[in-house]
Amino acid sequence: MHHQIKLTRRFLLAFFLVSSATAMAQDGTIYPLKAPAEPKAISLGTGGVKNQKAPETWFRQWGDPMARNISTATLTPFLPAPGKATGAAVIVAPGGGFRWLSMDNEGWEVAKALADKGIAAFVLKYRLNPTPESLEDFKASMNQPRPAPAASASTSASATPPSPPQMDLSNQLQDAETAYAMILKRSKEWGVDTSRIGMIGFSAGAMLTMHSTLHSKTMKLAFIGPIYGGMGPVEVPKNAPPMFNVIATDDFLFRGQFGVVDSWYKARIPVEFHLYQNGGHGFGLGNPDRTSNRWFDAFLHWLDVNKFLKPQAKK
Repeated sequence: MHHQIKLTRRFLLAFFLVSSATAMAQDGTIYPLKAPAEPKAISLGTGGVKNQKAPETWFRQWGDPMARNISTATLTPFLPAPGKATGAAVIVAPGGGFRWLSMDNEGWEVAKALADKGIAAFVLKYRLNPTPESLEDFKASMNQPRPAPAASASTSASATPPSPPQMDLSNQLQDAETAYAMILKRSKEWGVDTSRIGMIGFSAGAMLTMHSTLHSKTMKLAFIGPIYGGMGPVEVPKNAPPMFNVIATDDFLFRGQFGVVDSWYKARIPVEFHLYQNGGHGFGLGNPDRTSNRWFDAFLHWLDVNKFLKPQAKK
């Protein structure tokens, strides 16, 4: 994997559902960007977004392509080379505060790294809350506090200050459930073992991963990996999957909390937790000279030790 210089976008940290990305301009300026081609993206057919009048548009910040005003959810497969597939699969949910998606830093780059290790990866481009149509108005809106996602690990009584009104994640949950169902349906075509489908997410994507785990009645995830998501305690379902959790001490979401990890531990469900000395928020696969840079290697080792990468013996 390659690591490019990444800086924390402090002026976008007005609330705790944001993502940072690869550095291009040192000032973090938001630049307009022509929508990139997504030839392998598959529409999920989950409908649009209520009161969404603006079209989907893209911008670039810190060198990364970001999408906003997404009203058509898609799933983009990144499949391992022939003969390299392990049968394991991962749904990848980028972050961006449910207002935009960091498509490369927390999506495509991660999916490519997974596919290179024999894991079928599927980037979920889920529907977002509306933002102003003009780029200038969007920039101005970045300092506005946003509501927290309902029933996620971040909306706990331990949050300081208290959480604002909760956000409806029904659209995002439907997108995740539909993506999971599509992978099941096309599992033979994509070389996926349906008993080894997991989900990882970053920031808001981590919160969607947790929300799906806590509330979906159709997704039977084999494992989850919330990466720098909310850390508050949750009520763990009896059938919850093993969890691999990552955050850095200098991430504003950490706040010295271990609630979600403690919840998994008390539920006696396997959990691995990596608290890194530094890394900030939104580090994706890694930042230069940060201890958090090895999380992806640790994740692969965890998958391997827990036999999620072992091809099932053919009967």
